[in-house]
Amino acid sequence: MALEFRPNCECCDRDLPASSTEAFICSFECTFCSRCATDTLEYRCPNCGGELVRRPVRPEAKLARNPASTTRVRRSEPCVAP
Repeated sequence: MALEFRPNCECCDRDLPASSTEAFICSFECTFCSRCATDTLEYRCPNCGGELVRRPVRPEAKLARNPASTTRVRRSEPCVAP
């Protein structure tokens, strides 16, 4: 099963396309921008408490058969480090 590649930061709603090197994810694929991951969350997912690591980049040639998600996810509560 391929990574979902969510299109935005769950905290600030910044766009994070599949080619972005500024996306961070946890093992559940919760997705955050680099600014929120480092400055606000201290590399810990506010949803599960897991480690946030840089999301890999999906090569353009693979996006046709394995497209990134278009479903935007936003937290209902403010983002704070767990």
